[in-house]
Amino acid sequence: VQLQASGGGLVQAGGSLRLSCAASGLTFSRYNMGWFRRVPGKEREFVTIISGYGGSTLYADSVKGRFTISRDNARNTVYLQMNSLKPEDTAVYYCAADRKFSSAFSQEYWGQGTQVTVSS
Repeated sequence: VQLQASGGGLVQAGGSLRLSCAASGLTFSRYNMGWFRRVPGKEREFVTIISGYGGSTLYADSVKGRFTISRDNARNTVYLQMNSLKPEDTAVYYCAADRKFSSAFSQEYWGQGTQVTVSS
């Protein structure tokens, strides 16, 4: 199984970015897909998760109303649209896959991470 995250970069506060995570080696629709993030020196943080067919989502309070998760099962890809970005959103963002709908860190599979930097 491979999860390839992309789309990170440097953006000014208030700007937007869209992250993508392309999955291979698994039956994509059977997996809930999540995004987590980590700031160096801090604990990993749950961001959002989407169910296998997109019918259910869950967001961390810190991103609710600004971030939107979606998926395209035909492309085996999950997206994270990030709007109204804040400097505190700066982190390495990881996608993850699990057959359980869970915000826990014990996800079955993890991607390699993509850096998002928001300048003030």
